[in-house]
Amino acid sequence: MLVNEQAAEPIRVVVTGAAGQIAYSLLYSIAKGDVFGKDQPIILVLLDIPPMLPVLDGVVMELQDCALPLLREVIPTDKVEVGFKDIDAAILVGSMPRKEGMERKDLLKANVAIFKTQGAALDKYAKKTVKVLVVGNPANTNCLIASKSAPSIPKENFSCLTRLDHNRASSQVAMRCGVSSDKVKNVIIWGNHSSTQYPDVHHAKVNVHGTETPAYDAVKDETWLRGDFISTVQLRGAAVIKARKLSSAMSAAKAICDHMRDIWFGTKEGEFISMGVYATGNSYGIPEDLIYSFPVEIKNKTWKMVDGLPINDFSRAKMDATAAELVEERDTALDFLSQ
Repeated sequence: MLVNEQAAEPIRVVVTGAAGQIAYSLLYSIAKGDVFGKDQPIILVLLDIPPMLPVLDGVVMELQDCALPLLREVIPTDKVEVGFKDIDAAILVGSMPRKEGMERKDLLKANVAIFKTQGAALDKYAKKTVKVLVVGNPANTNCLIASKSAPSIPKENFSCLTRLDHNRASSQVAMRCGVSSDKVKNVIIWGNHSSTQYPDVHHAKVNVHGTETPAYDAVKDETWLRGDFISTVQLRGAAVIKARKLSSAMSAAKAICDHMRDIWFGTKEGEFISMGVYATGNSYGIPEDLIYSFPVEIKNKTWKMVDGLPINDFSRAKMDATAAELVEERDTALDFLSQ
């Protein structure tokens, strides 16, 4: 039987740090169609540093052995001109991890160099419509540096991952209320993907027995919501490392998939999600030249900040504190960038 429909053109997706453990949890979901759609063929480009190339060959073998119909080609490389050529979506997972005894500014300096190179390569080789998601930490500032190093790609095309924090917050509220996590919507992560982030449930809703209830009314425990809930979400990454002796990979990969799928297909009507985006033109008094996590709605691959949510004094102080940390990070990073 002749099938008349034209198969979709493959899209090119690059994942950096592709030999690492987050990528190992992520690549299967992308190649299977969980992110860009069940009928969207994919060319996967795997970028990592030269010493990781033998490991990358093993990852390529495994992807081949998954026998995935949407996966048209897998390209392992250590060269940015190959890695970023004609890319539709870039997921920048690779970064310099913090080593013991390392000063935060040393970490920033190492990452400025990495993300300056990758931003410049995106600028030179990628499609101008590319959607860039920065995961490698410090994610907000790395994202800012990448964007500044890619002046010909619209600033709106750059975002950083705070969806893991968002999912952590949703899940904590859901468990507390004894409902499944899909019954919680519109939690917000404000600010930096660090321990100063502010998980905010003042605007969240919980579906309890079919009725949408404000989270504060559903949880009925203000002390927890303003105390342990916030610190649990802020420090969850460290708690996972302490327990597993490895950083969150499965949950990080799931959050990356959620973030990219929402960019591709949009958010549900009446729902917003959190992601780190340029603060330009925000209505919340956050300094402009920052990548800061806001509530956003997405339609036609374009995000729009949710404006005009009432902010109380408790929230204001926490939003300003995480902004202050980001300003300091940015200023340090821009010093390195100009050297």
